[in-house]
Amino acid sequence: MASKHDHSHAIEEVARQLPSDELLCDLGDLFKLFGDTTRIKILYSLFESELCVCAIAELLKMEQSAISHQLKILKEAKLVGSRRSGKLNIYYLADDHVRAIIGQGFEHLTEDEK
Repeated sequence: MASKHDHSHAIEEVARQLPSDELLCDLGDLFKLFGDTTRIKILYSLFESELCVCAIAELLKMEQSAISHQLKILKEAKLVGSRRSGKLNIYYLADDHVRAIIGQGFEHLTEDEK
């Protein structure tokens, strides 16, 4: 007969550190944004350089309206930011956290290739 071990200390410790359900739900929603190939392509493009909508559309061979729609979603999620340059909006990754998520994700996928 297998003996039962006491894991109550570990459960108490994890329960103490576990964020609220609301915060965990928000984290899940954030990661869902990375589940769309077009958004990932846009984010990776912006990882490399600041770009306007027309440049992203040309790069990804897509309509500007489709890119604008995805940029709106990414901007609402605070993953990208924009600034005016004349008549153009120039888009960029919102902060170093976003850059780290993209960079570490890519590093994880390519680590066996090194």
